[in-house]
Amino acid sequence: MKKYIIQSLLLALLVGGSFSCKDDYIYSDLVRDNRPAIPVTFPGTTTYGFNPFITTSIAGGGPIEFTLSIPASSGRTIKEITKIVGGATGINVATLNAATATSAYNAAPIAGTGTTAVFTTTLAAFKTKYPTVATTPVALPNYTEIQFLFLVTLDDGTQIVPEPVRVRIVA
Repeated sequence: MKKYIIQSLLLALLVGGSFSCKDDYIYSDLVRDNRPAIPVTFPGTTTYGFNPFITTSIAGGGPIEFTLSIPASSGRTIKEITKIVGGATGINVATLNAATATSAYNAAPIAGTGTTAVFTTTLAAFKTKYPTVATTPVALPNYTEIQFLFLVTLDDGTQIVPEPVRVRIVA
């Protein structure tokens, strides 16, 4: 008798378990990557499994330039880089959303050209805008990093926040 009760319970659990879970429930929006329908890439940057970065040197004058690009096959063009925030490597989308016309890095939107837009600045300009952010390389690992985050507007009004990009500063 006990044997049949245990077998019946196991069978009920097996049958119930086969109907109870779906991938949509297990993998909800809370655990999915938030990837835009049109990806923004940064040609000319380097990445080692983390945010893309460029390297600049204090001795070389600290030029900073990022090209933002979307695929030509998307059928869209970049209207502008609407807003930019910079800072230490702890900035995020909340920093971008909270930025006002005076606290954003750019005073005016930067126009796009077709499927690309170019952001250019210098380390000196960054130091002027964010004087409290450290831009001097440390002894080990012989560099420091700063970060930028962009709000990109496409020709149809869609707004995309691509992944943050970093600038590795060496002596």
